[in-house]
Amino acid sequence: MAALVKRVGWATRPLLPVVLAWDLDARRWVRALRRSPVKVLFPSGEVVERKVDPRKQPRKAAAEASHREQRQKQQIQGPASQTLSTWEESGLRYDKAFPGDKRLSVMTIVKSRPFREKQGKILLEGRRLIADALKAGAVPKVFFFSRLEYIKELPIEKLKGVSLIKVKFEDIKDWSDLVTPQGIMGIFAKPDHVKMTYPETQLRHTLPLSLICDNLRDPGNLGTILRSAAGAGCSKVLLTKGCVDAWEPKVLRAGMGAHFQVPIINNLDWEAVPDHLPADARVYVADNCGLHMQAQAQGSNKASDYGWVRDQRPLKFHEYEEEEGDLESGESQDWLPKLEVQSYDSDWTEAPAAVVIGGETHGVSLESLQLAESTGGGRLLIPVVPGVDSLNSAMAASILLFEGKRQLRERVEHRDRR
Repeated sequence: MAALVKRVGWATRPLLPVVLAWDLDARRWVRALRRSPVKVLFPSGEVVERKVDPRKQPRKAAAEASHREQRQKQQIQGPASQTLSTWEESGLRYDKAFPGDKRLSVMTIVKSRPFREKQGKILLEGRRLIADALKAGAVPKVFFFSRLEYIKELPIEKLKGVSLIKVKFEDIKDWSDLVTPQGIMGIFAKPDHVKMTYPETQLRHTLPLSLICDNLRDPGNLGTILRSAAGAGCSKVLLTKGCVDAWEPKVLRAGMGAHFQVPIINNLDWEAVPDHLPADARVYVADNCGLHMQAQAQGSNKASDYGWVRDQRPLKFHEYEEEEGDLESGESQDWLPKLEVQSYDSDWTEAPAAVVIGGETHGVSLESLQLAESTGGGRLLIPVVPGVDSLNSAMAASILLFEGKRQLRERVEHRDRR
């Protein structure tokens, strides 16, 4: 027993009086560690940065970190939140439409041409087209939308006094002709080309070149022609009576915003057409004869050489396949104007020019030929391979307009060199 006590005492006795200097430093280090230092300095001089586990941070530090993250998110999302605040502070309000709302009945008749002409309204669909219309100065009346975000994307200053009505997306689908509607439709006052503000770039590239549409009945063709007219830099587009309405929804979709880039004057009588052209303008008619008919078309007075030409006396149409007796009798020679046929790439832009494009079914009217004759114009022939029908009217318009642009550009370059 004594031996055991002696052994235990021998083992524990040296631990009581021994206090080393490095133990005190270690204790100070432990107390400092509890105060969460940023850096730890060991006696050896080695510096170690302590990585603090966010899950073990005090509540105050965690709250500050969360607040800091929120401020960073607000800085990133600043423009959107600012737009939202501005839209709300502007005082704009919208209504929700319920089943049976009488305000929705207008959408069933606004697509009809008689309504548009009588009420002076047009229907636009899609955010891009509506934004282009607002930028050009078109006056909005009513907006129907399925999501508030679509309205907040539009300029706030343009929405003052406009009725904003939120509807179900199913209603938009019922009204729309698109496979995938964009969720917003607007009724505007019919634009006046005099009051419109066209893009500055478009105005700088405007050419002394006008386009006259005669008997164009296909909406897709007219929309494509308007795009070509805007792309070529036409000064204006004139639509005579008998053409499809330029503000029909199908024409608007095919035009892809061209309605707000080039002046469009709709539903004109032929007597009023010269009033919208320069005084020294020459009118040229797009010829729909084939290359194999060019020789016989030179100096000819036969209606058959013009494709479809409307006779103003009996108001009937003369087709290529006229009876042989009628052609030999020379019945049409007393009323058909004499126009010179020239190739489309000949020089025809010396004076301000206007090009007449006829529809594929009804062709050009007699009034267009008379106007071309009175202004010293002619017939522009686009040669095609024998046996091929005449070109699509939109394609023919594009060829002639960009050929006119090429000629005008070369004339300016030649003048600059001189």
